[in-house]
Amino acid sequence: MLPDDGILVLTGAGVSTDSGIPDYRGPGSVPRSPMTYQEFVSGPQAQQRYWARAHLGWSRMGTAEPNATHHALVDLQRDGRLHGLITQNVDGRHERAGHVGVVDLHGRVDRVRCLDCDDRVHRSVVQERLSDLNPGWTDRVTTFAPDGDAELDETADFVVAPCLVCGGRLKPDVVFFGESVPKPMVEHCFALAESARALLVLGSSLHVMSGLRFVRRAHAVGVPVVIVNRGTTRGDDLATLKLDAGCAETLAAWRAPTEAAPLG
Repeated sequence: MLPDDGILVLTGAGVSTDSGIPDYRGPGSVPRSPMTYQEFVSGPQAQQRYWARAHLGWSRMGTAEPNATHHALVDLQRDGRLHGLITQNVDGRHERAGHVGVVDLHGRVDRVRCLDCDDRVHRSVVQERLSDLNPGWTDRVTTFAPDGDAELDETADFVVAPCLVCGGRLKPDVVFFGESVPKPMVEHCFALAESARALLVLGSSLHVMSGLRFVRRAHAVGVPVVIVNRGTTRGDDLATLKLDAGCAETLAAWRAPTEAAPLG
């Protein structure tokens, strides 16, 4: 059972699947190896490969709309039932749905920054430049992966757009594998976990320590942990309650007190 208010929510990729964005590790997901930060900065060829796939992937991901889970969380915030929301997703759907004060743990893929001068621009600006440099690229047929990526092998003819300020290397303003979440943000999330009345994990396998550490901290200080995810997670042994279920239907049941709802 969850209290009526003071709930900290931690969301993962399973929250965005109903928006048509693939999951990393959910049932039926295909194993993949995202580009690491070290690989990205290794040279122009790696950056070319990344942007060729990301430009194509964004043509689909950039238009994906928030789904019932995003909207339900907005309603819960407006009702004063949430203590905060931390997301491991980089797609910005929580904010697009109207959620305020979201902690974007891994950054936002709709923002781009220069690794050399730290100039920042909206992703749409870079997408337009890439479209001009690579006409017809988004017409290619491929399969799509999480975080706005696309499965594509032939990228040698793709033209990368440099920073307009210094000519440097552009990178989405997200935390790649091999990078660290800024320490102040981590400390803020620990504080939220420690002061919440309960921690609700939605759609995350907690496979990476980035999110699992907050579950561990909540459990260590006696904050109840409820996990809603299809399939097992690394936090199952720490959960007060684990539901192998979809996020949208679970939240709908919780918000309807007259129905038999597992979260109360």
